[in-house]
Amino acid sequence: MTCELLQQVRVLDPVAGSDRVADVLIEDGVVGAIADALTDYPADTSIHNCQGLILGPGLIDLYSHASEPGFEARETLESLMQAGAAGGFTQIAVLPATAPPLDNPATISWLMEKVTHLRQRKQPGHHSSRLTPPASPSALPHLHCWAALTTEARGQQMTDLADLATAEIVGFADGNPVNNLLLLRRLLEYLNPLGKPIALWACDLELAGNGVMREGPEAIRFGLAGVPAMAETVALSALLECVETTGTPVHLMRVSTARSVDLIRLAKARGLPITASTSWMHLLLNSEAVGSYDPNLRLNPPLGNSADQEALINGLQTGILDAIAIDHTPYTYEEKTVAFAEAPPGAIGLELALPLLWQALVETNRWTPLELWRCLSLHPARCLHQQPGAIAVGEPAELTLYDPHYPWVIDGQSLRSLSRNTPWFEQPVTGRVLKTWCD
Repeated sequence: MTCELLQQVRVLDPVAGSDRVADVLIEDGVVGAIADALTDYPADTSIHNCQGLILGPGLIDLYSHASEPGFEARETLESLMQAGAAGGFTQIAVLPATAPPLDNPATISWLMEKVTHLRQRKQPGHHSSRLTPPASPSALPHLHCWAALTTEARGQQMTDLADLATAEIVGFADGNPVNNLLLLRRLLEYLNPLGKPIALWACDLELAGNGVMREGPEAIRFGLAGVPAMAETVALSALLECVETTGTPVHLMRVSTARSVDLIRLAKARGLPITASTSWMHLLLNSEAVGSYDPNLRLNPPLGNSADQEALINGLQTGILDAIAIDHTPYTYEEKTVAFAEAPPGAIGLELALPLLWQALVETNRWTPLELWRCLSLHPARCLHQQPGAIAVGEPAELTLYDPHYPWVIDGQSLRSLSRNTPWFEQPVTGRVLKTWCD
């Protein structure tokens, strides 16, 4: 039996809504006891002094890119899972944009078999009286697959939805917009009886054109082509009409504008069955940051203006938006080391989201720790139609231990991801995950 005692750790439980300091005993991957002070525990228990540390349910990422199969130079399944564990994530849902794509049961079965093999393979142990980040995580997170909604033929044909629904998938998502409204309506009609989560990104590609940042004064100053906010809101309005007509529950991905937050608020008030998420980077930065021309700030959707950023933060705090997604999108050094307008959109984030969000929102007293943890664990679980994790005796130990005061530098030695495409690369940061339990 493997036993660990976390003494005087600050326990955040978003399910119970509690924030307390306690001793927590973990026995063979299960929460064995929680008390103000535990004195009765097995003799061979590893005891950790956890004063000043945070223990919460494992974080859950709604959508990220696996890269394997097809783009292993960017990220492998193993490096993705190690990056997730290093960032406190115990569950990650990956988009189907692989090569070949996750649009048939055979490819999905291959991927899940490899994930199972990686998780079952013995990982190096990590024991000390004061926990520190291990060179390699001692446990790897669960990986879920989003199955493709459409074929590679630019979204003109549905995949075999009923066949895919029998595979080991979490739900359906393309990761790309479905701009054919007739196809979108048919998709929602066919998917309704299958009862699987559906994630859609509202973006009108014609309105977006060749834009690379949010349209506005900053785009003019920086000399970059702009993407109008209406590229998102026009598509979102049409999508909401389809949802209202079909009654099919939908998760709205990558919300990035203040007007979108308002549309979602009105739709929820009408009782539409929707949930919504935004990317973590859209909470931290706005279009002013693009003035550095760092290609790692080339995102899709682009960073919004300051009003958009404020609306997204308030939307999450008030419940209009439900969750924060990481949208981890790795690229090689060669792919990203180009002019801003030529760079592929996306950045990594699994290892960085928790400490940077904590510093920006919790340390500034903008959010409480529980509010942040809800948006990264409890609410993503609900968006995936899963039972949210709770810290309670007898429950599986899917937990994250976080030190909000741990200083480190984001560099090639500290990152588990194979890619380095982040605007914070080679910068110091405070706060790091010390351990995740992914049983």
